[in-house]
Amino acid sequence: MSKNIKWFKEIGIEDVAEVGGKNASLGEMYQNLTAEGVRVPNGFAITSHAYIHVLDSNNAWEKLHALLDNLDVDNVDALQSAGKKCREIVYNAKLPDDLREDIVKAYEKLKEEYGESLSLAVRSSATAEDSPEASFAGQNDTYLNISSAEELLDAYKRCLASNFTDRSIHYKYDNGFDYLKVYLSVVVMKMVRSDIGESGVMFSLDTETGFKDVVFINAALGLGENVVQGSINPDAFYVHKPTFNKGFRTVLKRSLGSKEKKMIFTDTINLDNIAVEYTKNIPTTAQEQSHFCITDEEVMVLADYAIKVENHYSKKAGFTKPMDMEWAKDGLDGHLYMVQARPETVESQKKGNILETYHLKEKGRVLVTGQAIGTKIGQGKARYIAGVKDLNTFKAGEVLVADTTNPDWEPIMKIASAIITNKGGRTCHAAILSRELGIPAVVGCDNATEVLKDADEVTVSCAEGEEGHVYEGLLDYEIIRTDLSNLPKTKTKIMMNLGNPDIAFSLASLPVDGIGLARMEFIINEYIKAHPMALKHPQKVDEATRNKLEELTRAYDSMEDFFVKTLSEGVATIASSVYPKPCVVRMSDFKSNEYATLLGGEVFELKEDNPMIGFRGASRYAHPNYEEGFALECAAMKRVRDEMGFDNVILMIPFCRRVDEGERVLKTMAKYGLRQGENGLQIYVMCEIPNNVIQIDNFSKLFDGFSIGSNDLTQLTLGVDRDSEIVAFDYDERDEGVKEMIRLAVEGCKRNDRHSGICGQAPSDYPEMAEYLVRLGIDSMSLNPDSVLKTIENVGKLEQKLGRA
Repeated sequence: MSKNIKWFKEIGIEDVAEVGGKNASLGEMYQNLTAEGVRVPNGFAITSHAYIHVLDSNNAWEKLHALLDNLDVDNVDALQSAGKKCREIVYNAKLPDDLREDIVKAYEKLKEEYGESLSLAVRSSATAEDSPEASFAGQNDTYLNISSAEELLDAYKRCLASNFTDRSIHYKYDNGFDYLKVYLSVVVMKMVRSDIGESGVMFSLDTETGFKDVVFINAALGLGENVVQGSINPDAFYVHKPTFNKGFRTVLKRSLGSKEKKMIFTDTINLDNIAVEYTKNIPTTAQEQSHFCITDEEVMVLADYAIKVENHYSKKAGFTKPMDMEWAKDGLDGHLYMVQARPETVESQKKGNILETYHLKEKGRVLVTGQAIGTKIGQGKARYIAGVKDLNTFKAGEVLVADTTNPDWEPIMKIASAIITNKGGRTCHAAILSRELGIPAVVGCDNATEVLKDADEVTVSCAEGEEGHVYEGLLDYEIIRTDLSNLPKTKTKIMMNLGNPDIAFSLASLPVDGIGLARMEFIINEYIKAHPMALKHPQKVDEATRNKLEELTRAYDSMEDFFVKTLSEGVATIASSVYPKPCVVRMSDFKSNEYATLLGGEVFELKEDNPMIGFRGASRYAHPNYEEGFALECAAMKRVRDEMGFDNVILMIPFCRRVDEGERVLKTMAKYGLRQGENGLQIYVMCEIPNNVIQIDNFSKLFDGFSIGSNDLTQLTLGVDRDSEIVAFDYDERDEGVKEMIRLAVEGCKRNDRHSGICGQAPSDYPEMAEYLVRLGIDSMSLNPDSVLKTIENVGKLEQKLGRA
């Protein structure tokens, strides 16, 4: 048996020293997961023994030592010079005859399996690759669409030489590896023809927050290099693992990428310089850019692969092992393949119970926005780097601004305070490396290199959700560290108010008992942007508005499909962050003036003098002016619970003035598929109108629970319009009359065996109100995220004092 060649069926994850991380993982999957339905292309490893054999037979070690032993890797010019000479030594080495023969023989055997038309992917696989401490992402070279023995041998030598690229030398130095003891094995595998299909990257956790209950998938047209390099903005999908494992097959959340170009193979081969990458980028069509490049069914196949891969590696390790994977869809056979899997090396390595949160203490002018990588804040002077020739101008502590980055830039990226790029998604090179380095990055900004000037002082914030902001100036910020292991467990349920799906995963680690108020309004305002009735009746709006509606919904089957999927995925994302704990979702509570600002809204909304106590909440739901819009909300919530599997969602009706109005709403909900009690559906009502308190016994006959909205209850008890600045001094939730209303409400809930909670500002803003509520024996308090930890501490102490702990 040859020491130079090992087939995938012969190798596994224990063989990294012999075949490198990439080969070992491909062999591990090929051997163990193909029987479970995970497709892995077949192939073989050219071993690290062969690498040593090449260098031994060409007396190359001494020459390489001479170049590398005293190298100052931080001297960019010296690094570039030494790297170039090392690569020439290796590439110009003659392959020993036995090795040549073994490679060609293995290639011929692979052709017997796949046919004469077989083309190959030839990929570097370093023996220190994909270790828990370092990913080696993008450090060595890959050659694609290799289709002859001569090309294969040349591509093999090019891969060996790439062990001494500038980036690879520096990366080894940074991670404490001996330059000459990281040997290179090479993958030779069936080429998955994603040049005429799709490809991408996926993780078995959320890369920014470490939230482990999701699979995150990026997808683009053509070869995967554009996704990895960050030269395009890919489509993105999330799938929720716990509900997927229960049999629910839906996308949790998605975003449409612009996918401006795709990488394909060129038609001609330059025989004078064989085995260079025969690829080129071509522009994508408007149709390709405006639609998701893979179907929901394909997303499910990929999620299934990701979960099986993670489960296999976790079982082998004896603990949960999140994975970083690459996939490709073959445009010829239509199948999806796994082409790489390695341990995730950033979020999964974080240990301990210390919650670290970054918080901006002031706001400034936003210069550019993009996708936030990580959840930190960084600042410094901007420095634009156009290419490798400019690397030596970059100074430690500056903010790197670039069109895109590649592995050659790693020496300066590690000394940057933050990174900003025009292009790229969450799995691009800049994103991967910034995560590994613990540096905040904002990628996919489009115009950062135009807007930001050298020496501009900027603050780069990734602490405000999925959208990253680059602010003018050096803004004041703080880092809050909380030891979660010392927090008490309270009898009073401490829940969280949350309306923005973008920050849901980052808040998932907070030790709350669920979400007490998830508002629909943020999702409708920020993601849907259109009035539900305008989407239902686009013929009633003017042509310009109709064109905007069509542009907004073009990636979906219909305008109604856009509303239902966008709202359901937004709500499900919030619910997923606390699953299986309860998530109370309030049906829409826009006022008529707020609805009118949505696209097409003016056509469907009446002008009211006092919308605060006008056509809002429950009064809209069964009314002919809005019932069709409410039907869309119901369809979205039915999808969340019945199709997506989030049976932890409790629905809540806002601003329900009278008992018979509550009856009408429940009948309307049942008419549209939301029948109380079915599939465990609970329906709460907001307790925010004095009549809700006065008639709490009758409202209790209709609803399963009450959530006190202290904001509206205060204004309606005191007769103060909270939107009016001139009487703001009279608005106070701590007024004795308001507190009495709250007491009557809590006692009424107890009397009728109904859940009592509060979701207004009062307990967030005033610790004394939180204490008052605990003394009343309220079941739950739902607070703003920034108040949760302090309130848990305070409530724990109070309950201990009262003997309720």
